[in-house]
Amino acid sequence: MTAPLAPAPRAQDPLVPADITPVFVRLKLSLLRNGLRQSGGRRAAYVASAVVVLLLGALFLLGLTALHGHAHAESLVVLLSAVLALGWAVMPLFFPGGDETLDPTRLVMLPLRPRPLVRALLVASLVGIGPLFTLCVLAGSVIAVAHGGAAYVVGVFALLLALLVCVALARTVAVANIRLLTSRKGRDLAVLSGLVIAIGAQLVNFGAQQLGSSGLAHLDPVADVLRWVPPASAIGAVDSVSDGSYGVAVAQLALSAAALVLLLGVWSRHLTRLMTAPDGSTLQSAESVSRDRTASGGLARLLPAGRTGTVMERSLRYVWRDPKTKAAWVTSLAIGLIVPVFNALQGTGSIYFACFAAGMLGIQMYNQFGQDTSAFWMVATTISSARDAYDELRARALALLVITLPYATLVTVVTTAMLGDWPRLPEVLGLSFALLGAMLATGAWTSARFPYSIPQDGYKNVAPGQSSIAWISIFGGMIASALLCAPVIVATIALNVTEGGDRWSWVLLPLGAVYGAGLTWSGLRLAAPRTAARLPEILSAVSKG
Repeated sequence: MTAPLAPAPRAQDPLVPADITPVFVRLKLSLLRNGLRQSGGRRAAYVASAVVVLLLGALFLLGLTALHGHAHAESLVVLLSAVLALGWAVMPLFFPGGDETLDPTRLVMLPLRPRPLVRALLVASLVGIGPLFTLCVLAGSVIAVAHGGAAYVVGVFALLLALLVCVALARTVAVANIRLLTSRKGRDLAVLSGLVIAIGAQLVNFGAQQLGSSGLAHLDPVADVLRWVPPASAIGAVDSVSDGSYGVAVAQLALSAAALVLLLGVWSRHLTRLMTAPDGSTLQSAESVSRDRTASGGLARLLPAGRTGTVMERSLRYVWRDPKTKAAWVTSLAIGLIVPVFNALQGTGSIYFACFAAGMLGIQMYNQFGQDTSAFWMVATTISSARDAYDELRARALALLVITLPYATLVTVVTTAMLGDWPRLPEVLGLSFALLGAMLATGAWTSARFPYSIPQDGYKNVAPGQSSIAWISIFGGMIASALLCAPVIVATIALNVTEGGDRWSWVLLPLGAVYGAGLTWSGLRLAAPRTAARLPEILSAVSKG
């Protein structure tokens, strides 16, 4: 049963303002001001981010202005406008907590109509660092392609139109998915941000290198399509006016205006439905419960019996269900593949970059008990001897190997295929297995010696006051892992510099596998008694968050 629409406020009521837009602008400013008052660290972070964003905006403005008169400037600015719009569309999905005003469910009990509310929220959305940065980029884009007074006049309207389309797009996406984004499972979408940022950074790097070799003319085919896609079409209209194609410019502006009207309509419709319909997004159906139980039984049947299988199942469920653990795994899996593959695509890669996958996944063995947070006390009650600690650590290492071994092998094979350097495949696999074994060994030891807490709220991965412990644990362990791999590294170098040594390179595969397994076993054996002896200290350290 749906709730009735709230009654419309009467304009003559002195307690209800005739125009709520100024009220929402003041509300947005108050939210920003009160948020900064919470702590000095938050103020410092906001000021630092504001300075960085403004500097980037200024650099974009100056750089695009410098392109004024360039033959292919229009291709770059049109593509840049399209990328800006894409960014505005996906940010609400990945960072739903970045702006409290993105959640219109807070306004459900207020007597507000959709149209005035949409107008007020649209204007309030223009307050912030993001809109200012977008304004700088769009202003530089207009200056880069405008020639003549008519082009600059059209450019002012095009700039405002493109900015409004970006903001309306973000609001529409947010309100259409707000039930999901504000639920516990919906927040798991944020874990994809690491993947998107990692892939995006490599794509930007790859694109910049391609442009450096071929010039801006390489963008012309893409720009010819995007100049008819809002809001990039608004910027394309400025270039059309500069060329004297006034009819084309009108059509491009009309496309952006139509997109804005369409977005506002969709936004208003979703807003009406959101503020009048009951929330059933977080209700779990009987079918989903049954599926969870079936999946649980299926996973348990594939794992060993006893404590080993129980601990492995718990660790794998953390990877799938815990947002912080999932974020760490998604980022490691993505970067472990992106670094070797993109370097191979650029023609500057080496097959040894494939070892990056084993290194990134091996980091997941560090701070094993910190991933449990305060729930570690339940694990601690089951550890009464070094043997119990060894079984616990061994099962956690096996759970990691279920994912890391096939993934590191896959990345190595893919990188080898892209480079066509098949004779080196055995030695690179051997190095990867040795590095993975070394990181499992050092990770088990540092988990017992340098545990730290991982806060469950926000995006911090280390509790306040424990940053130095985290740095020592991770980077100290990585350095120790590199030193432990020295014998396999020396053997690889020796075979490569020795005449005829390539005929024996296959030996490095079993050598690396056996050596890595030996390192893992030794590390677990050394870490087990320390873990059993330091249970109270570990529990205190991981529960601080």
